[in-house]
Amino acid sequence: MSVAIENFVKAIYNNDKHDIKNTKPGNIAKQLGISNPAATDMAKKLAAKDLLHYEKYQALQLTEKGKKMALNVVRKHRLWEAFLFKMFDMSLHDIHREAELLEHQTSDLLAEKISAFLGHPKFDPHGDPIPNAKGEITTKDTSITLAEAEEGQTYTIARLMSDDKEFFEFCALNEIKYRNTLTVSKQFTGNKMTQISIGSNTIVLNENFTKIIYVDEN
Repeated sequence: MSVAIENFVKAIYNNDKHDIKNTKPGNIAKQLGISNPAATDMAKKLAAKDLLHYEKYQALQLTEKGKKMALNVVRKHRLWEAFLFKMFDMSLHDIHREAELLEHQTSDLLAEKISAFLGHPKFDPHGDPIPNAKGEITTKDTSITLAEAEEGQTYTIARLMSDDKEFFEFCALNEIKYRNTLTVSKQFTGNKMTQISIGSNTIVLNENFTKIIYVDEN
């Protein structure tokens, strides 16, 4: 399949799984940087290939065939992120950018070789689950957003759900990393801000951050 098709089904899958929950063609078009008519045309084309269900003005839904394709691309992307992070200690932003390119050029054989080399990891460095070779996610997500966390509780960072360079630079400077622990000191619910203690830092985060940092209670 072409890069454009793989990116399209992956965008639908990611939007459906994440908090965006908007898989209408217009939203997919905005994400991929294409026009609304181009997204609609692509949706119709992929519906004819039995990769998704298309109805005018409705959200797009992947078929089982489309979901399998999306998970295959996601697997390769996240394996490359894990590999680049381990081998070259690249930033979380940079590994995402490079994996976006490499995922489309990777055979199933090479993906399995990378997985075996890494010890078949379950998660990538952002905390996102890595599907297995059968296109299955075998881990259970019990995480909540930092905005939902309770005062006085200690948590482990489970996921950093972003691809923004400045977000990851801020996280790196403040020890906000996958699997690090933090304590929620105060929830300023009226102002939608959260004060946390992590490592040697005490910082206050607004909801732009607290809604994309996911944590598990210790």
